Amino acid sequence: MNIKIICIGKLKEKYLTQGIDEYLKRISKYANINIIELPDEMIPDNPSEKEVLAIKNLEAQKIMKHIKPTDYVFTLDLRGKELSSEQFAQKITDATVSGYSSFCFIIGGTVGLDDQLVTNSNFVISFSKLTFPHQLIRLFLTEQIFRCFKIINNEKYHW
Repeated sequence: MNIKIICIGKLKEKYLTQGIDEYLKRISKYANINIIELPDEMIPDNPSEKEVLAIKNLEAQKIMKHIKPTDYVFTLDLRGKELSSEQFAQKITDATVSGYSSFCFIIGGTVGLDDQLVTNSNFVISFSKLTFPHQLIRLFLTEQIFRCFKIINNEKYHW
């Protein structure tokens, strides 16, 4: 199985990098995983709606260059469906049974994701109705992917 996490923006905080690196190491037992960091667009002070849409569009174009037609695409968005860890693991299992072996997770930048990118994904997921920094969501996502593999393989995570 191959997993790509496509992110807008660079991770700067050392504590987040260390946590993500730990989960990437744990996930590597189950799948090949790669994080693709793409540069975020400059956001002017007090951007207009038109400027925000233009930024989302430019970032979506960068993201789409890394998505293959054979990828099962998850977008992380507040408008998505909230799942339990077991439901998330089942979603990955179901996609695998349907013939997918390559998964792509998309995390947008500061202004979020372009609507077309969200609409064209296979599944839109939300980790919470709360808003979190996209850098922190990266840590949450890697932890949840690791947890999914533990669930799928009937292995203990913590008790």
